[in-house]
Amino acid sequence: MRTIEISETTFERIKGDLKEEEKMDISEYEDLIGQKLFIRTVTYHLVGKVDKIVGKFLRLKQASWIADSGRFMNTIKDGTLNEVEPVGEAFVNIESITDFFLWNHSLDLQQK
Repeated sequence: MRTIEISETTFERIKGDLKEEEKMDISEYEDLIGQKLFIRTVTYHLVGKVDKIVGKFLRLKQASWIADSGRFMNTIKDGTLNEVEPVGEAFVNIESITDFFLWNHSLDLQQK
């Protein structure tokens, strides 16, 4: 391991870029419980925290339907969303999910 010394000013400027990327270890659906996710299906997007698996459905708490996510990289990296409809609790059929991403942002989203 090597050490580099930098000034406080430089550290403050770059510390956000040094954040470790969060990763998921998923080998079964139950591993999703407790994870905050941005979920895309063929017809809609949701953000929420997986609370429980009920049959073939993920139950999401603090869920929001995302009518317009905007630029996708900004959505995932910064949590920027164009249109949001908070819905509280939501159920999404696992078989309808096309992909999902860790949501490293607040779920306390406001309608817009």
